[in-house]
Parts: sequence; structure tokens; C-alpha cells
Amino acid sequence: MRGNMSRPEKIRFCPDGGEPVDFYVLEQTRIGGYNYILVTDVEEGDGDAFILKDISQDGDAEGVFVEVSDEEELSAVAGVFDNMLDDIRFV
Repeated sequence: MRGNMSRPEKIRFCPDGGEPVDFYVLEQTRIGGYNYILVTDVEEGDGDAFILKDISQDGDAEGVFVEVSDEEELSAVAGVFDNMLDDIRFV
């Protein structure tokens, strides 16, 4: 998924009541006061990509991320990531 860029950072998410899940961060941005990250489930090659929104509050010990599901917000953030990355194709 990433051309000549360095290896993506691997992060572990621990959903409430679920098994930990590892993702690779492809890019991050800040829009409207929120941080967004574009993650994938594979380090290299074709995989599923997700846009996650950081909804943490000041003072939270750990980040709290949710998958962006609102179509309008998803489209806007995906457009920003699309402009940032040449080798990512959103479907």
C-alpha cells in the first residue's frame, strides 16, 4: 500500500470486551479539531483500510478511537487522505 515511504507504524487497539487488534498507520491528519488516522490490517500489499477518529478527552490516559461511519464525514476525510497519498485507492 505504501510506495517508497518508510514502514508504517504498528499500533494495537484493545476493543472493550474483544481481542486486541493490530493495525498499521498509513497517515494521520487533523480536521475540525479532531485527529483522524488511516489504518490498514496488513503491513504491505492490498488490505482493508479504515478511517478512525480520535474522540479522546483531555486527560484520558489512552486514545479513544471510533471508526468513521457518517457518510459525509467519511467522504470528506477520505478526500483529504486521497490527496495526501498517491498509492492508496478508496473503494
